[in-house]
Amino acid sequence: MKTSDGCFSTHLIDGDGTFNDTGLEHFIKEVKLGECGLSYAVVSIMGPQSSGKSTLLNNLFGTNFREMDAFKGRSQTTKGIWMARCAGIEPCTLVMDLEGTDGRERGEDDTAFEKRSALFALVVSDLVLINMWCHDIGREQAANKPLLKTVFQVMMRLFSPRKTTLMFVIRDKTRTPLENLEPVLREDIQKIWDSVPKPEALKETPLSEFFNVEVVALSSYEEKEEQFKEQVATLRQRFFHSIAPGGLAGDRRGVVPASGFSFSAQEIWKVIKENKDLDLPAHKVMVATVRCEEIANEKYSIFAANEEWCQMEEAVQSDPVSGFGKKLSAILNFTLSEYDAEAIYFDGGVRSAKRKQLEEKLLQLVQPAHQSMLGHLRSGTLENFKEAFEKALNAGDGFSLAAVTCTQNYLAQFDEGHADAVIEQANWDTSKARDKLRRDIDAHITSVRVAKLSELTSSFEAKLNEALLGPVGALLDGATSETWPAIKKLLQRETESAVAGISNALSGFDMDKQSKDKILKSLENYAKGVVEAKAREEAERVLILMKERFSIFFSHDSDSMPRVWTGKEDIRAITKTARSASLKLLSVMAAFRLDDDVDNIETTLSSALMDTKNNAVFKDRSITTSDPLASSSWEEIPSSRTLITPLQCKSLWRQFKSETEHAVTQAISAQEAHKRNNNWLPPPWAIVALVVLGFNEFMTLLRNPLYVGVVFAVFLLIKALWVQLDISGEFRNGALPGLLSLSTKFIPTIMNLIRRLAEGQKPMTTDPRRNPALASNFFQNGSSSFSDSSSSASSGITSPKEGNEYSSNLKDD
Repeated sequence: MKTSDGCFSTHLIDGDGTFNDTGLEHFIKEVKLGECGLSYAVVSIMGPQSSGKSTLLNNLFGTNFREMDAFKGRSQTTKGIWMARCAGIEPCTLVMDLEGTDGRERGEDDTAFEKRSALFALVVSDLVLINMWCHDIGREQAANKPLLKTVFQVMMRLFSPRKTTLMFVIRDKTRTPLENLEPVLREDIQKIWDSVPKPEALKETPLSEFFNVEVVALSSYEEKEEQFKEQVATLRQRFFHSIAPGGLAGDRRGVVPASGFSFSAQEIWKVIKENKDLDLPAHKVMVATVRCEEIANEKYSIFAANEEWCQMEEAVQSDPVSGFGKKLSAILNFTLSEYDAEAIYFDGGVRSAKRKQLEEKLLQLVQPAHQSMLGHLRSGTLENFKEAFEKALNAGDGFSLAAVTCTQNYLAQFDEGHADAVIEQANWDTSKARDKLRRDIDAHITSVRVAKLSELTSSFEAKLNEALLGPVGALLDGATSETWPAIKKLLQRETESAVAGISNALSGFDMDKQSKDKILKSLENYAKGVVEAKAREEAERVLILMKERFSIFFSHDSDSMPRVWTGKEDIRAITKTARSASLKLLSVMAAFRLDDDVDNIETTLSSALMDTKNNAVFKDRSITTSDPLASSSWEEIPSSRTLITPLQCKSLWRQFKSETEHAVTQAISAQEAHKRNNNWLPPPWAIVALVVLGFNEFMTLLRNPLYVGVVFAVFLLIKALWVQLDISGEFRNGALPGLLSLSTKFIPTIMNLIRRLAEGQKPMTTDPRRNPALASNFFQNGSSSFSDSSSSASSGITSPKEGNEYSSNLKDD
């Protein structure tokens, strides 16, 4: 049905309980509910018949539900459940007007529809308005207490929690302030919730998990209409954006999407109609239930307010209470006996059930205090144990003896305190507290044991680390045939010392032989691991060590003095000796040798890398032989003990030779340069030939001294040209390059000498290094190469690079 103001409504469920699925589908299309997604809310109202529910909805939401005509008498106006869309409220809000309860038309016993419709409203709605008269607060029937109680119980069993807001609307508010009415109403609601039997999974679930409770009060519509409308307008504002965080239904759960609302509502109604457990109990049982529950709640409240109990509850939060069990048992007995005296005339089954519930609630109330008492006993005993155990260990008692003695003493102390805390009415299994204390004690003993053993082991491991790392590194750096035997002896000595020390320290732990052997074996393995790790570390820098050893043997003589390459040294023999020493180091580093096994690694490396004659013969004859180093493992050495594989040895040797070849070349060059610098005279036979063949010329020079002067002048000129042109240096790179270079320098050098003679300057010395002015002029004239060549020639080095390096060696020597 649609009105001119845009409000849509439909008869959702008729008075016979028939669900109008066709009408609902049409209604959803009209209001376009399917487009809302989750952005919609459902509001319903329930309450006694003729209590003004429809009037409230029409004024609050702008709906057009049929209202009762007061001039025709009080009668049933709404039959079944009607649904409409609220006008002007966002998001889309649907409101359901439920048939009033306690109507004379259905009679006293026909309450099935009332219960079903109320349950349906609670399950489907996000907000449920409970319409009630102000003067009915505190009454049993008019306040819908029995109905709400049944609905709570069945709803928990049938449906998962759905956060629904219950808004109790107090109509025709009297002069009694709302602040005084609301606590009474909330207390009644909480009592209903607490009395409802709950499934095990929801036993401790509070009312707030299912419902939010709101209470509002409205003035009389008939007597104070204007005030009523003002209050309704204010209340209407709370329904705007009701599903937003902080709104009336802001924390709702399990919302059905708008497109599935029709199917969901039909299924819910179907389930409710088929559920027979929704029938209310008989009147007698109901009265007994309500009254016994009131008595039980009253006694529960009296107990909760008992001064002695409150003092005990407060005191036990911080410290154990002496006589806790006896005092609390007496208070519980008194409370239960008072209940029995007042409930003796009510139905026996209900009375016993409520008494049991009261006892369970009382025990549930005191259980935290009892647990606190046990907790204090357990924690206090544990702390005392820890303190006593630590003192015993510090006093020098054996670990095992101290643990056993302290455990027995403090478990007995806990048993004494536990007997004083037992509650007679409770059948709680308190052995768990003792078991937990025992586990805590055992855990503490274990942790202390582990810490002590770890500290002990770490101490001896640190000693081994300090005793082995440095010496092993030094032995490997100076690797010889006795290196590994020396390392083995060192390892054995230090390991035996550490094992003896830790064995003595472990005697107080009363350990079985297997555990003790395990620790000792672990320490031995640690020592071996330290040696192996150091060996692998040194093996990674073996190339550096090889080059250092080569340098020591090649560049120093037997007296450890730096060599001066004078030309008399046998460079080939020296090189072979230095390489043999480096190869020895490589063979020592190739494998981890702490066992007594014998291997031929050194022989293999020597034959493969140093025996050049055999390699040359094989190469000349093109003989294909098996390369002993073409393998990733040694024959006698397992992979776990291999530090450098044969292939790696071969690669390292190739790199080693490549990086040391330059030093050999430099030594050879230095020898040759030294020979040239000290060998300017011709051979003896040439001197004899010159004397015999030049005798006549020599006698001619003696007879005419002028010739001697001319020859001397020519010698000086030639010597000057020789030095200035650096003839020996120019021909160092070949005859043709030397001639080409001299041809470009010859004329400028002659002209320079003539110019200086013409100016009357002092002739240049034969060594430009002793004539800085001349050297400076040569550099200014673009002839710097002459000065460099002269310097090189005078030093006797075949190349500038070799000369510099050789000069550096001489300085170092």
